[in-house]
Amino acid sequence: MVAPKQDALLAQMRKGTLQYCVLALLADEERYGFDLVRALAETDGMVTSEGTIYPLLSRLRRDGLVETTWRESSTGPPRRYYRLTKAGRAALAGFKDEWGRFRDAVDHFVERKARS
Repeated sequence: MVAPKQDALLAQMRKGTLQYCVLALLADEERYGFDLVRALAETDGMVTSEGTIYPLLSRLRRDGLVETTWRESSTGPPRRYYRLTKAGRAALAGFKDEWGRFRDAVDHFVERKARS
C-alpha cells in the first residue's frame, strides 16, 4: 500500500505526463481506448482507469492530436480506434526533448543530495 502523501505525489506526476504516455503508445500503431487502459495498467506506477483515459482521448481529439475511426469488433460493439495526427507526432517529439532535459535536471538534484 502506498502512503497517502506518496499516492498524491504519484497522482500529480501522472497528471502531467499521462497524455504523452498515451501519445507514445499511439506512435507505432493505432489502438482502441480499452487497449490503451490495459497497456498503461501493465506498467508499474501508471495505473489508470477508463474514467481517466476516455476524457483524455476526447480532449486529445478536440486538440487535433489524435484522430479516430470506428471498426466492427468480432467480440462486441464497434470500437473507436485512435491514431496520432501530424500535430500529435510533433507534440510527442517536443515532449521527448523537454522530458529528457527535465529528467536530467531532476536527477542532478536528487542524485547530488543522495551523494551528500
